[in-house]
Amino acid sequence: MSGALTLDTYRLLGRSGLRVSPLSLGTMTFGADWGWGADKDEARKIFDTYLDRGGNFIDTASQYTNGTSEQLLGEFTADNRESLVLATKYTMLRRPGDPNSGGNNRKSMFASVEASLRKLNTDYIDLLYLHAWDFMTPVDEILRGMDDLVRSGKVLYVGISDAPAWQVSRMQTIADLRGWSPLIALQIEYSLAERTVERDLIPMARELGLGVIPWSPLAGGVLTGKYTRADLVHEAVGSPEGTRKDVVAAQGSLTERALDIADVVKEVAGELGKTPAQVALAWTLRNPGVTSPIIGARTTAQLEDNLGALDIEFDAAQLNRLEQTSAIELGFPHDMLARPMTRNVISGDLKVVGRS
Repeated sequence: MSGALTLDTYRLLGRSGLRVSPLSLGTMTFGADWGWGADKDEARKIFDTYLDRGGNFIDTASQYTNGTSEQLLGEFTADNRESLVLATKYTMLRRPGDPNSGGNNRKSMFASVEASLRKLNTDYIDLLYLHAWDFMTPVDEILRGMDDLVRSGKVLYVGISDAPAWQVSRMQTIADLRGWSPLIALQIEYSLAERTVERDLIPMARELGLGVIPWSPLAGGVLTGKYTRADLVHEAVGSPEGTRKDVVAAQGSLTERALDIADVVKEVAGELGKTPAQVALAWTLRNPGVTSPIIGARTTAQLEDNLGALDIEFDAAQLNRLEQTSAIELGFPHDMLARPMTRNVISGDLKVVGRS
């Protein structure tokens, strides 16, 4: 990764011509409704700082901070809406007790988009994600609904978040065969502490033209060194409300393994004269399948620190330590296919250069 990377060194998002910054501004922290986010004034400072540095890619969702996130963005983007790439998501339950106010179905999709348009104070959404797989809605229903929204002009591009690789690949194939709007982005958890997506999700995204947008690249803050082994006894809750530690524990990010990885991140940061957050973010940017990790800052100081990840270059030894401490088993069939015996019976001593 070049040290010259900046927020206005834009990247193409998946199989599209849409140009986005290499770090995305996550706004799940916009609003204090859940007990741990930024108030309106601090959220505005974070937003302005990101834009001042050349950032253009903003991420939110229908029910982040009970809808406050979208409402604040509707105010903040009033004067510069066209220059921003605004992404939101549908799936989250909007009215407790109403079975069709959440999920992936067409009724939920259309109602959620209309609500998001009102809160965001805009005529269109640049990128609409399916937020999380519900294991109920037929893929044809989802894809046709997304395509109808694109044809109506209310949505420009579509993507998917938190879904099985085989379902995403199936959807992309169906979209191609039927001439429906393709998925251009895949939002998934990805960090030094969560690399299992390297088995299938990231290779699938590269093969089928989806730009990977990692969420929680700092493992909920665990990789910054803010938590210790004393925090491992923290009880997980079933709601995003409470404290940030509650959410991190509920996401499964606060583990002994993650803390071990955080120790190595801290060591490398010390050698580089950087912060652990910068090191962890810089590592995600090295993956060629990754387009734009999401920064979820709660203060302007955190955002400024995170942006320092764009300047980091690792030497081989540092990169090797980070890779080794966070390594995962790819499992079957990947490990089997990589074994020397398997490679030998497939190709013998032939020298074949694969695609990059």
